[in-house]
Amino acid sequence: MKFSGLWGRGRRARAQQRSGAAASAPAKALLRRIQARYDAAATTDASRRHWANADGLSADAAASPAVRRVLRNRARYECANNSYARGMISTLAGDVVGTGPRLQMLTDNSAANRDVERRWDRWAASIDLAAKLRTMRAARAESGECFGLLAVNPRRLSPSPVQLDLRLIEADQVATPTPHLRTDPRVIDGIVYDGAGNPVEYHLLRNHPGDVRLSSMPLDYRRIPARQVVHYFRADRPGQSRGIPEITPALPLFAQVRRYTLAVIAAAETAADLAGVLYTDAPPDDEAATAIEPMDAIEIEQRMLLTMPGGWKMAQLKAEQPATTYAEFQKQILNEIARCLNMPFNVAAGNSSGYNYASGRLDHQTYDRAIRIDQAELQQQVLDRLLDAWLDEAVLVTGFLPQSMRRADANRAHTWIWAGRDHVDPAKEASAQTARLSNRTTSLAREYARQGLDWETELLQIAREREYMRSIGLTIDDDPELHRG
Repeated sequence: MKFSGLWGRGRRARAQQRSGAAASAPAKALLRRIQARYDAAATTDASRRHWANADGLSADAAASPAVRRVLRNRARYECANNSYARGMISTLAGDVVGTGPRLQMLTDNSAANRDVERRWDRWAASIDLAAKLRTMRAARAESGECFGLLAVNPRRLSPSPVQLDLRLIEADQVATPTPHLRTDPRVIDGIVYDGAGNPVEYHLLRNHPGDVRLSSMPLDYRRIPARQVVHYFRADRPGQSRGIPEITPALPLFAQVRRYTLAVIAAAETAADLAGVLYTDAPPDDEAATAIEPMDAIEIEQRMLLTMPGGWKMAQLKAEQPATTYAEFQKQILNEIARCLNMPFNVAAGNSSGYNYASGRLDHQTYDRAIRIDQAELQQQVLDRLLDAWLDEAVLVTGFLPQSMRRADANRAHTWIWAGRDHVDPAKEASAQTARLSNRTTSLAREYARQGLDWETELLQIAREREYMRSIGLTIDDDPELHRG
């Protein structure tokens, strides 16, 4: 009732203004419909050509199977033939994963925590988990996504009785070849979703579609429950179900770098292959110049004084390549390429000659934040799923896990410790670390985690070392800051 009354009073006021009884020029101006315009929405011949490929497709329609296949093939080709592309992706995977994450259990039972962590480390080493995570991170940049199949591998030789394995699968192999299923709105190119948008099933081709040995065979597939599949990708748009290569915006730029480099080399080689050119200023019909055959090659011996035919001169070709702008062009285009990976130029180019200490630290702040985000995504999409599957399998092995971990309601609180990144100036970092510990703005657990170390393991090792030093009569200089209440 209240809103209707307000609306009614507003309607009467508008009627009075329309009748002109109490209307004024400013009031009339306010009643006019405001028309706003965006320059980017204006259509001209130039803008029409520039945005000719712009469309209003949904995320899944824009990243259709055909489009993703083309992007994957081109990205893989570029990474296989462009050293900068290969180096950037290898560096990114190495910086994100490093030597692999370490599990740290956070339950109240310290002994059980260390036991589970030790058994997990042995299992992770047996399946080479760190290398698989690096492959998955590189595949996301190069192919847009990577799939992992959680399966039992009874033939894998391992010191751990847990036979769980993580089998990596390329994006090409997850597809729906059956025509009638492609029209099902719940099926998005190999992934079946329920009404709430959760994946419930994956379609896995039995053979890779690019295997030349099987090109003439029909594409048979298996239905894999979603709980057995890890799908690692980055959704750039709401509702996006499959990933596209992260280096997609840089693919044309990679091609430009290669083309320009080849053109510069070809021009320099052409100039170097010719020792000189004979030319004359005389008109074509001048009889004073000795007639010679055009485009004829003359062999010149080294360190010899030569004479030219009458009326002819010799000029040496100038080496115009590489141009003075070549290095600057390469630097700027590599900087633009690396931007889509949140990577600073000196990391992408492997060259920090133009950097000072402050610039290097400033550029790496954005890169380090991007790495932490990537690590958090790996934890959520891959590692947590893998740990749950491993614990479920480990419970089935008699006497393998501590009793506190074998209950159905067992506490599985944990965190992941990633390999630390070396500081550019260790002395400054050590001073800052001492200051943080002294003013209680950090903890030993956090400082050890920065280095990729488990604080409990390290403190136990320090205690053993100090005990041994006392036993052999060595003096121990304890840090009073570490023992202050």
